[in-house]
Amino acid sequence: MLRLAQTADAIAATPKKLEKTRLVADYFKSIGVNEAAVSAVFLSGRPFPVWEETTLQIGGRLLWRVVAELAGRDETSMTDAYRKLGDLGAVAEAVLTTDPVQTMSVLEVEAAFRQIATARGGAVKTELVRHLLACATPLEAKYVIKIVTGDLRIGLKESLVEEAIGKAYGGTLAEVQRSNMLLGDIGETLRFAAKGKLAQAKMRLFHPQGFMLASPVDSAEEGLSYFAEAAVEDKYDGIRAQAHFANGEVKLFSRTRDEITESFPELEQAFAQLDGEAILDGEIVAWNYPADLEQTQQVVDETVSDASKEKASDLGYARPFSVLQQRLGRKKVSERMLREVPVAYLAFDVLYAGGQLAIDFPLWERARMVDQILAADGKTIHHRGAETKHLQRNLVFNTEDKQAPASIIRAPVLRAASSDELEELFAAAQARGNEGLMIKDLNSLYSPGKRGKSWLKMKRELATLDVVVTAAEYGHGKRIGVLSDYTFAVWDRDEGRLVNIGKAYSGLTDAEIAEMTKWFLEHTLEDQGYRRVVEPKIVLEVAFNNMMKSHRHESGYALRFPRIVRIRPDKSAEEADTIERAREIYEKQGQNPQPKPGSS
Repeated sequence: MLRLAQTADAIAATPKKLEKTRLVADYFKSIGVNEAAVSAVFLSGRPFPVWEETTLQIGGRLLWRVVAELAGRDETSMTDAYRKLGDLGAVAEAVLTTDPVQTMSVLEVEAAFRQIATARGGAVKTELVRHLLACATPLEAKYVIKIVTGDLRIGLKESLVEEAIGKAYGGTLAEVQRSNMLLGDIGETLRFAAKGKLAQAKMRLFHPQGFMLASPVDSAEEGLSYFAEAAVEDKYDGIRAQAHFANGEVKLFSRTRDEITESFPELEQAFAQLDGEAILDGEIVAWNYPADLEQTQQVVDETVSDASKEKASDLGYARPFSVLQQRLGRKKVSERMLREVPVAYLAFDVLYAGGQLAIDFPLWERARMVDQILAADGKTIHHRGAETKHLQRNLVFNTEDKQAPASIIRAPVLRAASSDELEELFAAAQARGNEGLMIKDLNSLYSPGKRGKSWLKMKRELATLDVVVTAAEYGHGKRIGVLSDYTFAVWDRDEGRLVNIGKAYSGLTDAEIAEMTKWFLEHTLEDQGYRRVVEPKIVLEVAFNNMMKSHRHESGYALRFPRIVRIRPDKSAEEADTIERAREIYEKQGQNPQPKPGSS
C-alpha cells in the first residue's frame, strides 16, 4: 500500500497527463497482476469494482472522529488543519504519527474494506476503521481515506488508468475502454489485458453504464445547425434512469450510477414482464394518466398551433419534479404512495439487447430496437404533422388492490425541418409541463459518459431569484482556502427575517470568488471552522430548473440545480426576493394545461 501511496503522490505532483499515465503503467508492471488489479480499482477512486455495488457505508464524520482520536487532536486543531489542507486524507497524513512495524499490502487493504462493508452496526464499523488506520503509515492513511471517500484528488481520471493498462500490458485504449465498459470492473479488465484477451470481454448485465450526455443550445437555430437529420423529443423533468432486465431480474440505475430499483417497485414488476434481455435508457417521471383523453387533447389543441400538434398527450403527461421527489430514496413505498404518485418510464434509447451491443449502431437503428423491445405500434420517427400512434405499453398490476398502474412508455419522437417548427415543438413541450426539447442526430452512435454535439438540449430557466448570502464554506480541490460554497436566503416579510432556500457553488469566476472570500472573511459573524456565518449583505441572482418543497431549508423550499448568474452589487439585501415570490414560482410550475386527475 505504501508503494501505491507513493505513486499516487507522484501522480499528484505532475500536471502532465502522459507522465501520470507512465507512472501508473510503471507501477502496474512492477507488481503482480492480482495486486495491480486491485490497485487499478483504488486508483479509479473507489474501494470496489463498479459492478459489485458494494458500499462501505462510512460517513465523513466517522472518519473525522477516528483520525482525531488516533492523533490525539481536539476539534479546533482538526478544524484548523482541515481549513489549511481542505481534504481529510491530507489532514490524516499531517496529524497522524503512527509508525507500524510493517506496512500493509494493497490486498490486505482490500480485505479490510470488504470486512468493513459486511460489518453491521456503527460501533463495529468504527472499530474496524480505527484498526485499519492504526496499522497504516500516515501516507498510507491519507490514501485509504481518499479511497473510502471516493475522491483521490490527484488529477487521475479512470480514463488515464485505462490508458496505463494498455501501456503496461498491450492493447489499444479503445479495447481497454470497451472491456471496462462491458465488465464494469477495471481490475478484471487489467487481468484480461495481462492475458492478452481484451477482445473476449462480454457484457455483464446489472451494473450501470455511462449515460450519453447532451450539450445545451440557446436557440432553435443553433439546435438545427450541427447535423442534417434530427430526432426531436420532449425533455422530461424527472430522473434519468438505466433499466437492466433479463429473465425476470430487473435493476434500475440513476445517472449517478446508484441503484434505485427499490424506490420504484411497480417499474421493477413491469420490466420483469418483458421478454429477452436488454439495457434501456430513459427517464422516470411522476405521471398523470388522464381520465378523459378527449378533454386532454382538447386542452392541448387550444394551447398549441396546428403545426406542432401531436398526440403524445394521449399517453398522459409528466407531473412536476417536486411530485416525483416524494418517491426518491425510499426503501419502502406504501400502497398509498403508489396510488398518489404513479410513475412512468419513458424509454428513448437502448445500449444492449438480445446479445447485441447496440451502442455501435446509429440512433435510427437503435430506435427500431427500442420499438421491438417494447412492441411499440407504429414508426418511431415522425415527420411534423404526421399522426403519431400511441407508442406505449401499459402494464397494470394488483388492480384489485387499487395499486397504481406501472407503465413503460416509448417516448414519442418527432422531426423538425426548420427553426420555426422547432420553436413550436418547444412551445408544445412546455405547454405539456416539460422542460423543453432534446434534439438528436439520427446517425449518432451512443457514447457512454460523453458529452458532445450529437445530443442537444434546448430549455429555458424556470425563473431566477435575487437572494442574500447568509453563510459561506471553504471549497475543495483547486478551491482549497477560498470561500466558494454559498448558502443563501429570501425574506420572510411576516417575520421580518431571512430564511434559507438553497446553496450554490458554480457560476462565479476565480477572481470573483477571491473577492467574495476577502469580503466574507472581513464580515464573519460566526466562525464554524470550515463554514462561516456572514453578514447578510451580498445579493446574488440565482437561476434554477425548478423548485420543490423541502424540510432541509427553513423556507420550506429548495431549488433544483441552482447556479449563480451574477453578483448584484446594485441591490441591497432589503431588495432581495421574498418567500411569497418563491411560493408563486412553486405554484406556477405546477400549472399544466392538461386536465388534472378527477377534473373530468
